[in-house]
Amino acid sequence: MAPTQPGTTPTGPDDWPIAAAMIQYPATLADGTSVQDQSAEGWALALGDVADAGFDCVDPTDSWLRLGDLSPQRLQEFRDVVADLGLRVPAVSTARESPVDPERGEENMATLHRGIDAAAAVGAQVFNIGFFRALAPAQREAQWFWTAQGPVDSDDPDTYRLAVERVRELGRHAAGTGMVLSLEMYEDTYLGTADDAVRFVTDVDLPEVGLNPDLGNLQRLHRPVERWQEMAAKVLPHTNFWHAKNYLRTEDATTGAISTAPAPLETGVMSYRTMLMDALEHGFRGPVTCEHYGGDGLSVSARNRDYLRGLLGTRRAQQLLAR
Repeated sequence: MAPTQPGTTPTGPDDWPIAAAMIQYPATLADGTSVQDQSAEGWALALGDVADAGFDCVDPTDSWLRLGDLSPQRLQEFRDVVADLGLRVPAVSTARESPVDPERGEENMATLHRGIDAAAAVGAQVFNIGFFRALAPAQREAQWFWTAQGPVDSDDPDTYRLAVERVRELGRHAAGTGMVLSLEMYEDTYLGTADDAVRFVTDVDLPEVGLNPDLGNLQRLHRPVERWQEMAAKVLPHTNFWHAKNYLRTEDATTGAISTAPAPLETGVMSYRTMLMDALEHGFRGPVTCEHYGGDGLSVSARNRDYLRGLLGTRRAQQLLAR
């Protein structure tokens, strides 16, 4: 089942909502205070970087700011800052708020429901969730957290059914606000492989719930994974939102050693030219959020945005969009 595509259908490179993720910005400031309590002027400094990098859209990723935990007055302050900078919020992404976290599942559900209402209030078309949980101690200590083992979702059938039921609940809530829900692929979760992700979204069986094919989350792992071409072929027909990032990946068939590192979209192991055209052919018309870990991630994201707009402006892309 093809998912419902969010919002106004873009027709070309200039009107496609391509946002910057706020993953480069910490939730705790240098003086130990929280971004949640920061002044609107402080938010404007960080979001001003996004606007200065040439973005007209931002994804205020909740690892930076939890919109659902803001008071109505403070949420309006956020909306005013975004508008003053000429930005829009096409999508709101959440991280490490698993609806079936063994210790925080019910609390996370309440957080996600508040997040949906706040995302709708700032004009978002997509609310993005996943099943990944807080980083394990070894992940927090590693240079790249994905090189250490994190939590693994339960294989208990009752827990899986609960996950499906809770995502349906969140999907219906999102639909009631005019948004769609997107499920982010991530290792060792119910969305940890292409087959698992397709199975899960099929079991949810709601048109307003689709996949975020964040294959970078899987291609960066220092372990054997399915080839990106095979994964993309399975998940792109179910896509309604996209975290775009890429990685270098080297596999030594002699020793079994695997090494990865973040890379701009056009230089990593995955061909976004191929994937984007295939996604358009399957009807994808959703927002894209550019992510990059390490270095000046915002500048790399801006480079990735320009690369994507270039692809969307090709004759092939325009032909697919005109269908």
